[in-house]
Amino acid sequence: MATNLAIDDKLLEEARIVGKHATKKAVVNEALAEYIQRRKQAEIIKLFHSVEYDQNYDYKKQRQK
Repeated sequence: MATNLAIDDKLLEEARIVGKHATKKAVVNEALAEYIQRRKQAEIIKLFHSVEYDQNYDYKKQRQK
């Protein structure tokens, strides 16, 4: 899909060099993949605060002797 974007050329070139990418397209694709990954991670982290733990649960009791 062809898309026209107004992206800062200096930022794009710096990202290309730092990321050792051959093309601008590769830079944009990786940046989008990282963006998606970070957003998904943020959603998962929010779940950590929604889990209720039983303070009386004895995990050692489950072990076989």
